[in-house]
Order: sequence, then C-alpha cells, then structure tokens
Amino acid sequence: MLRRLPRYDKAGDQHYNTISAFIKSVRASDPDAALYYLARMLEAGEDPLFVARRLIILASEDIGNANPNGLVLAVSCYQAVHAIGMPEARITLSQCTTYLASSPKSNAAYVAIDKALEAVRQEQSPEPVPFHLRNPVTGLMKREGFGADYQYPHDHPGHFVESENLPPRYRQTLFYEPTDQGREYELGERLSRWWKKRRKV
Repeated sequence: MLRRLPRYDKAGDQHYNTISAFIKSVRASDPDAALYYLARMLEAGEDPLFVARRLIILASEDIGNANPNGLVLAVSCYQAVHAIGMPEARITLSQCTTYLASSPKSNAAYVAIDKALEAVRQEQSPEPVPFHLRNPVTGLMKREGFGADYQYPHDHPGHFVESENLPPRYRQTLFYEPTDQGREYELGERLSRWWKKRRKV
C-alpha cells in the first residue's frame, strides 16, 4: 500500500504555519491540538531538535514562573532528543508538549525584560550604580564611598532588608509584575511583603 506523505516544505509556508499552530496551541493550554501539530511535523520529517528548541523558548516566554519546572523539563527534553533521536524522541517531545500545554501560564518574565530593555534604551547615558552596590576593590574606591552603608541581607531577619538598589529615577518602577497563576502567585505575595514601599498594594 502506497503511503501519501504530507506536503511540508521545511523552508516554506507549511513549516512556519505548522510550528506557529503548535506553539499557539501549547500557549492556549490545548494539549490535543498541540499533539496534532507535533505529529504533523514529525511525520513530515521536521528536525525534532528544532521543535525541542522552540519548547525551551515557550517554557520561559509563556509559562515562566507560573511553573518553573517547565523550563527544566524543556531543557531536559532537548538533551534527551539529542541523545536518542527519532523515532523514540517522539515520546519525549510528547511528554514535554503535554506537560507545558497543561501548565499554568505567565508571560510576566518575558514582559519584564522587555520593559527593562526599553528603559535602558531610552537613557541618554547609563544611570550611575548606587554607591552602596559598588564593590570597593581598592582603598581609593572605599574612601570615595564605594560599598558604604551596604546591608548584607543574610544579617537580617528572614534574610531580607528593604534597600534601594535601583538608580533614583527607577525607585518606584516595577519591571517584574507577577501574575496570580501557579507558583508565580507565591512569588508575587512574597515580593509584596518584602518591598512594601515599591510594591504598594
């Protein structure tokens, strides 16, 4: 019996359309759709390492701190796919895909770095690092105030002390705003307890 191979050009529209549908299905928390597009790619001979690399990106971009284990699994998936190859790699890719699709989602880390990068790009010149954060590696630096009044967090209750670590123009700026999804909810609660001045509720 002749087998009809799916039309799939690795450099053409089908390639880009299918990987887009795959990623967006995982982002949409739809493991069934994600598996369907994964199967289409594998059946057409797509490089499984390409798929695994995209899952690593997705684990940080779309799941992030809502489930930090997603990134750990995605990196392990890439290493396993590299080690074993096809056809067994399909199983590892399926495990990673279904786990990520079924995980709580957050793009807060992705949004945060882009906000910080935009702030840096808007500066006319780099904002000076606060003196207490500078490392006094020479006597002259120490006399100039490098490291003065630095408070070592581990010397304080709960290993935390509310300090001013951003340059003055950013003192009230929130680059990272945790969502209420998964583990990230706990991070947000902790940050709100710690940074009462900056993270006013």
